[in-house]
Amino acid sequence: MRPEPQQAIERCAWSRVRRVLGTAQVRDLARYWNVTAEERTAAYPCDRYMHAPYEAFLRAVDVDGPPEVVFRWLCQLKVAPYSYDWIDNRGRRSPRSLTPGAEILELGQGFLVFRLVEFESNRHITGVVQPRFERVFGRLAVSYIVEPRDADRCRLVSCIDVPLPTSALGKVRQTLLAYGDLFMMRKQLLTLKCCAEQTAEGHTNS
Repeated sequence: MRPEPQQAIERCAWSRVRRVLGTAQVRDLARYWNVTAEERTAAYPCDRYMHAPYEAFLRAVDVDGPPEVVFRWLCQLKVAPYSYDWIDNRGRRSPRSLTPGAEILELGQGFLVFRLVEFESNRHITGVVQPRFERVFGRLAVSYIVEPRDADRCRLVSCIDVPLPTSALGKVRQTLLAYGDLFMMRKQLLTLKCCAEQTAEGHTNS
């Protein structure tokens, strides 16, 4: 029997990869990180900027700091990404001190790959993907929400809404996007948590 041509073998292997990555179960493993059942079913401001059908990537952390401090650090996303700087900030370290003026928010301002479309002080910032990045990531909407627990603690939740894929290739792409977002967003939230807690501790000790 003649061996199967290499091109056919590669097509078969790619077909298997698409079948695995295209399954909703595999993607669901990356859609949620550290979120509660209630947070999975909650409505978020970014939902208003997406057309159905879409799905959400949700991540969350608890922060030992008051809402106004956590929100102030969210404003720093206008300055730097606070994730893996060697990947998305050209190796420059995201500032660990607050940048004067970053707290002044205006609709249309850019942060990360998004454009600010809605915000509420000490509560949330919401954006939609900028046109030049939409070609890479597709249509996206994001909200960072600060949920107070008490005067000195809160919950920081991020929600990214993405359209549901309609093709096998789209499902593969969305799965890769979900895992990439999990990798970067988890680091970002943990970095913001650390910065906010240090600021809150400094206020307490001053």
